[in-house]
Amino acid sequence: MRRVGTGEWRGWREATEEALYGPSGFYRGPEGPAGHFRTSVHASPLFAGAVARLLCRVDEALGRPAELAFVDMAAGRGELVTGVLAALPAEVASRARGYAVERADRPAVLDHRIEWLSRPPKGITGLLFANEWLDNVPVEVAEVDATGVPRLVLVRDDDGAERLGEPVAGAEAQWLRKWWPLAPDEVPFPGAPFAEVLSDDVPSDEMPFEGARAEIGLPRDTAWAGAVATLDRGLAVAVDYAHFAAARPPFGTLTGFREGRETAPVPDGSCDITAHVALDACALPGGRVVTQRAALRALGVRGARPALSLAATDPTAYVRALAGAGEAAELTATGGLGDFGWLLQPVGIPNPMIDGLLADDPPADGLLVDVPDHEEQ
Repeated sequence: MRRVGTGEWRGWREATEEALYGPSGFYRGPEGPAGHFRTSVHASPLFAGAVARLLCRVDEALGRPAELAFVDMAAGRGELVTGVLAALPAEVASRARGYAVERADRPAVLDHRIEWLSRPPKGITGLLFANEWLDNVPVEVAEVDATGVPRLVLVRDDDGAERLGEPVAGAEAQWLRKWWPLAPDEVPFPGAPFAEVLSDDVPSDEMPFEGARAEIGLPRDTAWAGAVATLDRGLAVAVDYAHFAAARPPFGTLTGFREGRETAPVPDGSCDITAHVALDACALPGGRVVTQRAALRALGVRGARPALSLAATDPTAYVRALAGAGEAAELTATGGLGDFGWLLQPVGIPNPMIDGLLADDPPADGLLVDVPDHEEQ
């Protein structure tokens, strides 16, 4: 769905908000996200089954409450919450209550038992699951100018053209300093041009270079903290393509998607606009970030091929198992969906996945970030 561009110059956060969620925004279209890109939810029902098993672990950690909530953030057309509720054991399903949180209108065919909301419900006990939500929370983009000063990037909404605006300041500058520094501490940020700092004061390998970019993830940190705060007790999980402080991309990750293909990000409502998530910045005290590969393996999703002997005794079961192994391999693939980050944020309970994760994967493969309970965000 496309809106008519005004030719106005705006920051990327404001422009993206209108392009994705405005009256004629991309996510208001009838086809939904599945019409343009493939997430783990759409790749295989194994994903919903794994999340259902995670919900059962949360249920046990909570002492099997009378009402067990499952909140599907950025629910699209409700595919995940529908699949999770269908995969639950009967006893758990009898106590489960499903919520789909999405800005678009409720699909006509959605199960009437699923509550459709524009914001997550407050005071719940259970599992809040945000699959590829945070990457669509709009953010500002910063770029280093010719003098070494990080400035906000402005975009023209009808064609995606860019120009530099004011220096990054205030809370956004503080976030960049801590989580995605575009200039060393010795450089005034923002303020005097970099040329005014003596070259002897700053090692050459730390000098900011013109054109370096970053997405300022502060709105995502705030959105995630707000979502976690809706839990009285339980577990919040954010799943997304992510990067971490040790290896931020030097030119950022802002891009667009339309009809299954990557495209230039033009904020006119015609395409998805997304950027990878600094999940380490989002994590609250006690949070833990692991790969999707590690998380799904801990939840029983593996890509092992079935034994050939099964083909002789039960060909139908062999073909079914082989298809399932292929789907599991896609969900856990290195260089693909398996590299997604899972931010696990327990609230009032022990992390219900910790034993399986420690037993299943070595830290180099599974653990990306572990935030101590006493450490502030």
